Amino acid sequence: MSTRDIVLIALFAALMAALGAFPPLMIPAIAVPVTAQSMGPMLAGGILGAKRGALSMLLFVVLVAAGLPLLSGGRGGLAIFAGPTAGFIFGWIVAAFATGLVVERFWAKLTFVTAFLAAAAGGIVLLYAIGIPWISLVGGVPLATAATGSAAFIPGDLIKAGLAAAAIVMVRRAYPMIRQEDRWRTAPSDDLD
Repeated sequence: MSTRDIVLIALFAALMAALGAFPPLMIPAIAVPVTAQSMGPMLAGGILGAKRGALSMLLFVVLVAAGLPLLSGGRGGLAIFAGPTAGFIFGWIVAAFATGLVVERFWAKLTFVTAFLAAAAGGIVLLYAIGIPWISLVGGVPLATAATGSAAFIPGDLIKAGLAAAAIVMVRRAYPMIRQEDRWRTAPSDDLD
């Protein structure tokens, strides 16, 4: 892994922490807060690619587990991972990887639509597929109830996917000469360009 890869991974872990600075919006009927952080995996995977995006989310999760108050609302520590939202937190790693895979596949012909679909597939569909069963298991609620309650978050997540897609496409336009092999290379290098 190059120095550049390490810097980008750390940068996107820091971006996740910055997204946590936005105060969570609590919906009274549901115990899960609406946060800006769910957009982080979409951005990380879509901009960094599958491997680096997932590693940035893994780094963020490790920092939260170490006790840093990086989650929205200033939360952190191991106790978070025993709660009903932990499935979504663990799911961020998988969501970033999946989003990155789709974006990598379509990088040469990336449009807003394909970037949006990648962000929605990884950051909504896959994330919910991990988070909702966790809510059901830990919260002791039927899966259908957990899914119905989570449906209230879909409109906001679609907006986040749109914002992430716009950022992904802007990065694609800013670096049109970068080939996919250069963008997600894994050869060791210490360059920072």
